[in-house]
Amino acid sequence: MTTAPERTYSDLYGGYVVESSGDRLVLTTFGGDREVVHRTSETAAQLVRNLGEPYRDVTGRLDELLKPGAMVFSFGPIYPNPRRQQADRIWLVADDAGRAVFDRPDWWVDQVRSLARFYRRAQFGTGPVDFADYRTVLRLGGDKTDSHVQETDTISRLVYGMATAYMLTGDEAHLEVAERGSEYLRDNLRFVDETDVGRLVYWYHGLEVDGGRQRKLFASEFSDDELTIPAYEQIYALAGLVQTYRLTGTPWLRDDIEATVRLFERHYADPRLGGYFSHIDPLTLSPHAESLGRNRSRKNWNSVGDHAPAYLFNLYLATGEQRYLRMLEHTFDMIVTHFPDRGPDASPFVRERFHADWTPDKTWGWQQDRAVVGHNLKIAWNLTRMNSLRPKNEYTRTAARLAATMPGVGRDPRRGGWYDVLERQARDGRHAFVWHDRKAWWQQEQAILAYLVLAGATGDAEYLKHAAEAEAFYNAFFLDHDDGAVYFAVQAAGSPYLAGLERLKGNHSMSMYHSAELCYLATVYNRLLWHGEPLDLWFSPDPDAAFPGGVLRVAPDALPRGRVVLDRVLVDGSPYRDFDAEKMTVKLPGGTSRRTVQVRLRPLGEDER
Repeated sequence: MTTAPERTYSDLYGGYVVESSGDRLVLTTFGGDREVVHRTSETAAQLVRNLGEPYRDVTGRLDELLKPGAMVFSFGPIYPNPRRQQADRIWLVADDAGRAVFDRPDWWVDQVRSLARFYRRAQFGTGPVDFADYRTVLRLGGDKTDSHVQETDTISRLVYGMATAYMLTGDEAHLEVAERGSEYLRDNLRFVDETDVGRLVYWYHGLEVDGGRQRKLFASEFSDDELTIPAYEQIYALAGLVQTYRLTGTPWLRDDIEATVRLFERHYADPRLGGYFSHIDPLTLSPHAESLGRNRSRKNWNSVGDHAPAYLFNLYLATGEQRYLRMLEHTFDMIVTHFPDRGPDASPFVRERFHADWTPDKTWGWQQDRAVVGHNLKIAWNLTRMNSLRPKNEYTRTAARLAATMPGVGRDPRRGGWYDVLERQARDGRHAFVWHDRKAWWQQEQAILAYLVLAGATGDAEYLKHAAEAEAFYNAFFLDHDDGAVYFAVQAAGSPYLAGLERLKGNHSMSMYHSAELCYLATVYNRLLWHGEPLDLWFSPDPDAAFPGGVLRVAPDALPRGRVVLDRVLVDGSPYRDFDAEKMTVKLPGGTSRRTVQVRLRPLGEDER
């Protein structure tokens, strides 16, 4: 007598085709295991598609496309005794030319354009851009909620995303949102303090709106930071402002940015032992106040390391100021000195929280002695960028060590994608999940950029392989083709996780920043440093732009020296020749009106270096 199968479950395999014959497909997973998948007459197959692209069915072409070496994902029920996977759905990563879809020159540019349209429509509809209508919390489809605290950081993250979308597309609708958002932050969420060391700018946590009444929230209301001024909120307040300044050079933007950096040096910096404290008291402005509780006299990844990717690299790229380069260098010197675990029982993960004297804090709140996978990856790619500006052996050694160890502990070797929070110390041969095995969108960004940036800097094909695998998982499972934008999290097997805060497209953590940063830097590194393709960027300098030396700096990132040059400049659509190709600077033209500056960057061939 036969019965229905018992104890079946559906799961995902990701990897490379070894052979395909009849209904039998043999894969090597990303982790190197061999798996057999069985197709049926009902197996459906599709090509991974971008936001805004139609579904592309390739079911009838599987025999043609399942060639050895092709990267695929297969999802379906798994039967026990004997173990057997039945393919319900298959995703193909490469197009007809055999090139991964996300390696198309326009892939990430089209994606950021779609993201910008989603967030503009969600926040402002089809009417004028009015940030009085901005909502921190957005539902899955972009609908607004009744919750109405306008958080400074999420506005800034949206501003960053829109400024970045303009830089990649030249669409002035995106620049309009970035500039209006910057002005809204200045007019409603900025606090100015004139002190003996100069003007300081603080950024309010948010603006609570109740009918016609408004209440500014100086101290944070987020549970980890309640009643404090956390460094990371001040850091991310600058993310959008600096990216907009990079495009326009608007003088008041430069003034507010510098006054906020002055705030970091005055109240967060530790002049004795280095680094930056994580919180200060809103009344005394001291990092050592008793009122800070568990955040008293503490340093962490966010307060030390997040300066660099959030705003400081972009501020240095825009100004060329040596003081910002020194601040970057100090930040990374602190990271390579204190974050890696070097003991005999060292964890592969960095340490993330510290007391004032840099001894590790293993008891703080939810973190305890736990690792955020994305922070380890973020350190790797930002150390690589820093090494392009100020080469140091310890930068490259630390980045290489993290890049080598993270796949074995932070990646899902069977399905693809990268995990969230794990125990730093292994037990029974594994680093256990702290809560769940879900995968967050921003952690995938860190993995993609870690290996793309390292691949571009070193030419190592193994790094590029890791990057491509992470890009494939992200583009296959995080893009929301029904409602737009990207999902906050997916389950281990790639299905969207749509519960609680992770159901939202806008919340305390999510507002276009990470997804736009990924689109931008993936475009830069894929095109310029790996595929040898040119890249166009757009800028819109004010006639009174506050750029040092009166020059617009258009280097797309902290790239290895001698790899990229400025090849062409158009000002208001006409050729313009007053530029320095090697320094990637443009002498700003005179006049009393704003100009549109379009630049083309070109990678140098080996014979030109």
